[in-house]
Amino acid sequence: MTETTPRPVLRLHPAHRDDIGDLTTRRPVPGPDLDQVDPFLFLNHHGPQTYPPNNAGLPFGPHPHRGFETVTFILDGELAHNDSGGGESIIKAGGIQWMTAGSGLIHAELSPADFKRDGGPMEILQLWVNLPSRLKMTKPDYVGLQAADIPTFTTEGGVTVEPVSGEWLGVKAPIQSLIDIHLAVVRLPAGARFEVPVAPGRTVFFYAIKGQVSVAGTPVPEWNLAGLGDGDRVEVTAETDAVVLLGHAEPIKEPVFSHGPFVMTTREEIIQAIQDYQSGKFGPPPRG
Repeated sequence: MTETTPRPVLRLHPAHRDDIGDLTTRRPVPGPDLDQVDPFLFLNHHGPQTYPPNNAGLPFGPHPHRGFETVTFILDGELAHNDSGGGESIIKAGGIQWMTAGSGLIHAELSPADFKRDGGPMEILQLWVNLPSRLKMTKPDYVGLQAADIPTFTTEGGVTVEPVSGEWLGVKAPIQSLIDIHLAVVRLPAGARFEVPVAPGRTVFFYAIKGQVSVAGTPVPEWNLAGLGDGDRVEVTAETDAVVLLGHAEPIKEPVFSHGPFVMTTREEIIQAIQDYQSGKFGPPPRG
C-alpha cells in the first residue's frame, strides 16, 4: 500500500466578529492576514442565534453580483431566495443554495414571512467562490436544494457527510460545479476520525463551524479557518462533537479585482460591471 501524506495545519485564521445589525456575523476570510484561499474568496458565518417572534428577519434585500458564485448553507432556520433570472425558493435547515452570478444577477436573501412572525433558531454560512476570467461572463444560474436532495451518508466511524458538490468517498454530490469544486458539511461525533483523499496541488478549504477538532494532530478550535499545507489527504479527528465545512478545488491563479458585490480581474471590468448594473442589464430587481 502506498503511504499517503496528511496535509498539515500551517496557520489558523480566527473568524472576525462583524455583526450586521442584530445579525451575529463572523468572517474568517478575508481577514487581516488572509485575502483569499484561491478560489474561495469569502465566508460569512451568520449565527447561531435565536430570533424572537415578530422579528425583522435577514437584512439582505435586492443587490447585484457579477463574476463569481455564492454557495449558501442553511444549517438552521429558513432562507427565501428571489433573483432577476427567475430563481425562487424557500430553503429550510440542511439545504443549500448555489447561485452562479456569472455575467450579472440581482438577488434577495430574506427570511420567509412565517419565520419573521414566529421567530426561531438561525445559522447560515455563505461562501463566495471565484470564477476564472473565461467563465466570469457565463450565463447566471440558481439551484436550491432541500436537505432531502442531498445524498447524506454515514461512515463506519459514525461521521455524517453531506456532499454538496463534486464527489465524496465515491458518493456523487447533486452539484457538479463549473470548476470542479468539491464541498461538503461533515459532522463528527466526539472521538471520531475522518479521512478524505485530496490530490496534491489542490487548495483545501477547512472551517470549523462548531466544536473542537484536530487536523493532522493540530487543534483547530471552532470559528477558525485552518490554512493547510500540501499532501494528498485531509485527516480530521473530533475532540468534541463537531461540524466542519470542508472543500477543495484547483487554484485559479489569476488577479482578483473586487469592488463590493463584483469580483473581476481588472479595474476596467469592475467599472463595466457597475455601468451594466446601473443601465439595467442585470434584469429587473426581484421583490425584496
